[in-house]
Amino acid sequence: MFGQKTVNLKTEFSQTLLDFTTELQQMQVLEKSDTNFGAIICKQCNIYHTRAAETIYPFTVAYKTTGEESYLTSAIDLASWLIDQQQENGSWKETPEDWTGTTTDQLLMMVLSYNNIKDKLSDAQILRWKKSIESAADYLTLVMSNAFASINYCATTTASLSATYQIIPDEKYIIKAKDLARMIIAKMDEEGFINGEGGKVHEAKYGVDLGYNLEMSLWGLGYYANITNDIVVREAVLNSLKNHLYFIYPDGSMDNSWGIRSNKWTTYGSATSDGCQVLFTMFADENPIYPIAAYKNLQSIRSCVNEGLLGYGPHYSKIFNEDPCIYPTFAKAKNLAFAFELAENIDYPITDLPTEKINWIKEFKTLDLIEVRTKSFISTITAYRYKDVSKESKSKYMYRPTGGSISNLWLQDHGFLQAASQTEYIRWEPMHFPEAEGIKCLTPRIEFKDSNGYFTNLFEFDARIESDEKGDNVFEIHTVGELKDKNQLNGGVGYKFNYEFTDNELKKSVTVYYRDAHPVITIVEPIIDYCGMEYTLIDPSTVKIESENRTIEFKLLSNNAELVIGRDRDKYWSPFPSLKAFPLELIITPNAEFPKTIEYKISVIK
Repeated sequence: MFGQKTVNLKTEFSQTLLDFTTELQQMQVLEKSDTNFGAIICKQCNIYHTRAAETIYPFTVAYKTTGEESYLTSAIDLASWLIDQQQENGSWKETPEDWTGTTTDQLLMMVLSYNNIKDKLSDAQILRWKKSIESAADYLTLVMSNAFASINYCATTTASLSATYQIIPDEKYIIKAKDLARMIIAKMDEEGFINGEGGKVHEAKYGVDLGYNLEMSLWGLGYYANITNDIVVREAVLNSLKNHLYFIYPDGSMDNSWGIRSNKWTTYGSATSDGCQVLFTMFADENPIYPIAAYKNLQSIRSCVNEGLLGYGPHYSKIFNEDPCIYPTFAKAKNLAFAFELAENIDYPITDLPTEKINWIKEFKTLDLIEVRTKSFISTITAYRYKDVSKESKSKYMYRPTGGSISNLWLQDHGFLQAASQTEYIRWEPMHFPEAEGIKCLTPRIEFKDSNGYFTNLFEFDARIESDEKGDNVFEIHTVGELKDKNQLNGGVGYKFNYEFTDNELKKSVTVYYRDAHPVITIVEPIIDYCGMEYTLIDPSTVKIESENRTIEFKLLSNNAELVIGRDRDKYWSPFPSLKAFPLELIITPNAEFPKTIEYKISVIK
């Protein structure tokens, strides 16, 4: 990309699409005597994921692009296997589980594939495909709602049903699609973020996830709106997209560090959602930066490919010595196939993303979330308050970063300096979450343990956050809260975070308030550990951090804490996102001082 002035999305999408389809094609069962003939085997899971059959659409686009008959054969054989798996009620189970909401994804891929190759199908195949499509559409018309499924499924169903209507013109499909679309835009907050990915309350779901908004919901709504000419929905999507754009970082990575489904964040997006290329390409004529966002995120995706398959983050191959599950690969292949078909064959001038422009701070008040950009840094600080009140600590949405922590800190000409992971790693979906016994959280935090349990700001879902622009490119963020356990019980210690961002420095101060307890408190500052990075303790208060392109200094400014480096280093890694980290800790011993403020800074030396 260096020195490149223009980009042709069709060319770029096709390159990566063909890389993925070539790899997935090699996993297809070719023995006609096999009961799973045509299916794609996931070697990691040793399972024929029914959702992997959505690769029929990438295969058809690869066939249209290259003219290679093998792709056509692969698509037809895979579709035949998928139809064989369909339940009597028209649904597909997401094997090896029983969830059927993903029927909407399979339906849409069937419809788009049918449109591509119907002239290559026999009369019997056409009849079988259309019967399958109609059966799935009828099922979704009957069951789909935000009580039944998270909001992204509802949004995808607006697309799948409106697309089905073009093949099977049954009015109930359009009526259902419109009802769902209007319900979804009603769940957008004032800043355009869609609620509905989290836990259920009174037959509806709440909570925002940036990844699923960008990679599923918004393009689903947009596709529906374009097919049906629903101007109201189209305008809502376009308005929403303006704020979502701020979460594409300068290197193209997608900042879903803070979303309620961030337990699947990979840095380039989410592991099991489709991708943002469809969305940004769909509206490329609305803003010249949208096609560039699509391209730069594609660069982020490419950076996480290992031996043909897409991993769960930049360090996947450093952490695991086996192939990843094929979900991320086929999901992004679908997205690239769709984006390829939507893209114009033109060259777009490469311009800066909003996050590449320096010296600004942006507060998303509906999310209690702040982004700040200086010459060297861009960072996301989250105090997002969403709570799954029905399940509380048993909810997979309650282990995301919050409480005023930095969930993402990116350094120019380096990459991730800090990033978030689950507060406590739990395999919420065994199919998607690898085993990772004993690992530690990557999110910067305050914590302590005592006889009552584990307490941290990361379990503080009621923190109060505010920002201030001091002038001369100095930006401050303040957060106040209480250290809590996973059940939202106070541990007897309050805290205040203060961050001061300048061109080349991030100064932090942490004030702890000993209320009803006086434990030893630890401030944990994991540094993302790229290959070749070196950490040198210069003196008891200073660590020199050297990477390929940057030299960074971590310095304790106050003399009221003990600096410890590298303790339990081997435990600081995460499957999602696949990153390794090097721990820096500040140990605070209670004394007569009340309250106690610890000051330290991260400075860019070179």
